[in-house]
Amino acid sequence: MRGESGLAAPEVQLETERLILRLPRIEDFDRFAEMFADAGSRHIGGPLQRHESWRRFLQMPGAWMLQGFAMFSVVEKSSGRWMGQAGPWQPDGWPGTEVGYSFHPDARGKGYATEACAAAMDWAFDVLGWHEVIHSIAPTNTASQAVAQRLGSRNRGPGKLPPPLDAHPIDIWGQTRGEWLARRKELVA
Repeated sequence: MRGESGLAAPEVQLETERLILRLPRIEDFDRFAEMFADAGSRHIGGPLQRHESWRRFLQMPGAWMLQGFAMFSVVEKSSGRWMGQAGPWQPDGWPGTEVGYSFHPDARGKGYATEACAAAMDWAFDVLGWHEVIHSIAPTNTASQAVAQRLGSRNRGPGKLPPPLDAHPIDIWGQTRGEWLARRKELVA
C-alpha cells in the first residue's frame, strides 16, 4: 500500500486457524461503521454517525503508514467478512504499548478477539520487540476484561488516557513478554 506522500505501509498478514489479520482496506469500512453505530461501541468512543466513523476508520491506515504498525483488520477465513480489528496501538501520550481490540456485534462471543489478540501479541513481541502489552479497558466493560483475562493479562489498576480522552475512566490490564511466553503454550493447547 503506498500513499500520495510516497510512504509505504508494510505488507503484513497474519493467519490463525479461523482468521486472517491484514492491513485495513476500504471495503472494510461498511462493517466498521456498523460496529461503531452499535450501542455496544460505547466503551470505544461510540456510538458514532457514519461520517464520524469514517474519520475514526482512517486512524489505523494512517498509523500503519507513519508508525509501521496499528490494529489489523480481522477477517473470518470461512466467509471473507470483516469481523473487527485487533493489534498494536500506541498513539502519542498513550499509557503504554497496547494491543487493542473491537469487534462487530455479530462477531462477539465466538472467541475471535482472543484468537486475533494472541496472534497480534506474538507479532508485537516478536517483530516490534515490545517488552510488555497493555489493554486500556473501561471498568464497566466486562466483556473486554474477560478477553484480557483469557490472554493472561491482569488488572494493574487505574490508568489515564491523554486529553481529550482523559475524562473516561480506564483500568490498565497487561503482562510482560516473559509472562506472555510462559502462558502462550496454555492458550493454544
